[in-house]
Amino acid sequence: MRVSEGYPTVWLLALVNAIALSAFPMMLLIGSIIGATLSGSEQWATLPIALIVIGTACGVIPASRGMARLGRRWTFLLFALIGAFACLLAARALASASFPLFCLSAAILGTTNAALQQIRFAAMESVPLEKGPAAASMVMCAGIIAAFLGPELALAGQHLFPVQYVGSFMLGFACFIIGGSLLLFYVPAPPRGREHAHNARPLRAMLANPALVLAIASGAIAFVVMSFVMTATPISMHLHHGHSLEDTKWVIQSHIAAMFLPSLFTAWLFRWLAIRGLMIAGIACYALTVLIGLYDVSVLGFWGQLVMLGIGWNFLFISGTALLPTTYREGEQYRAQALNDSVVFGTQAIASLSAGWAISAVSWQTVMLLCLVPMAVMIAMLVWHREPL
Repeated sequence: MRVSEGYPTVWLLALVNAIALSAFPMMLLIGSIIGATLSGSEQWATLPIALIVIGTACGVIPASRGMARLGRRWTFLLFALIGAFACLLAARALASASFPLFCLSAAILGTTNAALQQIRFAAMESVPLEKGPAAASMVMCAGIIAAFLGPELALAGQHLFPVQYVGSFMLGFACFIIGGSLLLFYVPAPPRGREHAHNARPLRAMLANPALVLAIASGAIAFVVMSFVMTATPISMHLHHGHSLEDTKWVIQSHIAAMFLPSLFTAWLFRWLAIRGLMIAGIACYALTVLIGLYDVSVLGFWGQLVMLGIGWNFLFISGTALLPTTYREGEQYRAQALNDSVVFGTQAIASLSAGWAISAVSWQTVMLLCLVPMAVMIAMLVWHREPL
């Protein structure tokens, strides 16, 4: 297969990613604010965000099994419809002022994220193996559009209906319908190694490969630190430090853009730093996040923290994503990808749940210091795995 043959598919998947994923930045901006309003307690404010992550973790296995049996196209379409339903349910929850129903909608929305996160693997399968990181980067670049579109949907729909934010979720519903419609034009590449699927090793044998463990750890720690800080940011900025919702929106938009913007330069960064160097750069960005957060809680301080947080996430996550396909045999891709995403989003769920407790119990500076624990684990993993990457 020539390189050019796979890239129209990659561009299509990137467009789907940009539109359908915009519902998640929208939820990240207003989810905890709605949570605080509906629950009447800041301790429960971040529960909807945490439930998105829990839903993502719970949706990984069904999504992976669906793709193995139905194929990627129909599984993506099915989960896009589930996402549209989740937005309608969230709108209904707001109209009836029901916190439990809103939490349920968040969990269902999370299951959609489990499937959409695998778009990066679908893109990598559409091109030759050596071009996989570039394809993944192209799909992740689409997150830049989602980063700005999502929060704009939140504010644009804020007063479309008598109940605040109902219109935001109706716009999210429209995004899932548009994204699903585009998937009708998606033709998946033939799965690699299907004839070897019956020879797939058990998970214990696969995990004997230290590179696979490192790939999973890189993605998991990327999400743990990012989710812990990002989930707590709207509450800290808007409710604790008195910054406006407009300033909070700008910071979240900048953060999500920073998560995906470095993907424009990933191919060059991989040539210059290699996978290990990019992982080290990600940890360095997280260290700067902590340093800024310890000393500056102004709007610009939060902006600096969240931008460095986004860049660090990108470096760690895309490094793990690029390393993963090199760590398993033909026919093991669905098993390895399901294991990776289960660990990544399972630990992210714990981090998101912990953020609600942390932001109500300790200072922002303590939240920053708690981030040093997973960062130390990542450093230890890099020291442990000394082979070239």
